[in-house]
Amino acid sequence: MRILHTSDWHLGQHFMGKTRQAEHQQFMSWLIEQITLQSVDVVIIAGDVFDTGAPPSYARELYSSFIVAMHDTGATLVVLGGNHDSVATLGESKALLARLGTRVIPAVSEDAADQVLVLSQRDGQPGAVLCAIPFIRPRDVMHSVAGQSAQDKQLSLQEAIHQHYQACYAAAVAKRDELGGQLPIIATGHLTTVGASASESVREIYVGALEAFPTNAFPPADYIALGHIHRPQKVGGLEHIRYSGSPIPLSFDEATQTKEVLLVDLNANGLQSVTPLPVPCFQAMATARGTLADLTSALAKAAVGGTADTPAWVEVVITADDYLSDLQSRIEQIIVGLPVEILRIRRERANAAAHLQGSASETLDELSPDEVFGQRLAAEMLEELLQTQLQQRYRQIVSALQEDQP
Repeated sequence: MRILHTSDWHLGQHFMGKTRQAEHQQFMSWLIEQITLQSVDVVIIAGDVFDTGAPPSYARELYSSFIVAMHDTGATLVVLGGNHDSVATLGESKALLARLGTRVIPAVSEDAADQVLVLSQRDGQPGAVLCAIPFIRPRDVMHSVAGQSAQDKQLSLQEAIHQHYQACYAAAVAKRDELGGQLPIIATGHLTTVGASASESVREIYVGALEAFPTNAFPPADYIALGHIHRPQKVGGLEHIRYSGSPIPLSFDEATQTKEVLLVDLNANGLQSVTPLPVPCFQAMATARGTLADLTSALAKAAVGGTADTPAWVEVVITADDYLSDLQSRIEQIIVGLPVEILRIRRERANAAAHLQGSASETLDELSPDEVFGQRLAAEMLEELLQTQLQQRYRQIVSALQEDQP
């Protein structure tokens, strides 16, 4: 059986005043071609299909069009909810999409067996059993206990998520045995794991005080398809636990990454191979970094990949501390005739307080509350232990507020 593992599409993302509609459309067209060329049996989207809980109409239309195109390929689609996705939005058309061969798991079910799916090959024969686990919200698996410390809450949540995985895996084993006991078992997840490397566009998930789920707490599935981290990577160097990453760069620090989807081949003996399939770049993005004297060459380099019709999106980072009132006009003069469009200009400051102020004024919309609090702490002369305690207390308060929300 061949699975195509992808995640973190973020349909509807509004990036510094720019829509990603054209890129997503091109990616979907390319992906449909690959599904046919590579004889894919099942496509798994491991969370964050949409960028917000209320995606714009064009993003919903892209999603619907892709599902119709998927149906025409003969492959099955499995969609898992992520932390950016609305449970209601994903779930509203669940029954209808099932008629088109798309299985949608928007949220955790009370009965773990409801999250166990038998995945069929193109010939209709069972090829694998899937523990379809979406993003897990704290209220899905545990109840708050008055008086719990941040550490106790972290341990309780970690154990609750672990137990949910084990329950789903046990139900999958039972289903496999029912079908003859010769099928591989796959699991999914949308979370941060220990050792995963993120990027600036990833809003870290702190469920309670849980920063990262331990790799050894996953069940012994043959393959674990993860989402949430946008950088494609193995987890802990393990071949069978993978983040596919996002298919397009969602921030400037992702622009140099090779984006990919993963072709996963399995048989009755388990995982056979994982083959990265590089995704073409549909929109050139780059960071031009340096002093004002460096910018001419840096911007010329950043323009590579841009065209008159589709200019490269560029972030300019000035590394000098000198304030230049005419910086904008100087940059505009440099880029005359270059196929670039400047989306952001910012300065790197030498001290933490100035860096916090710059981030707040220039990129606050891209920072999570936890990142803002962390940068504010970094500006203070505090002992490391006290900083850690304050960070944990902050996450505990945020978690309590989130759990109180309907």
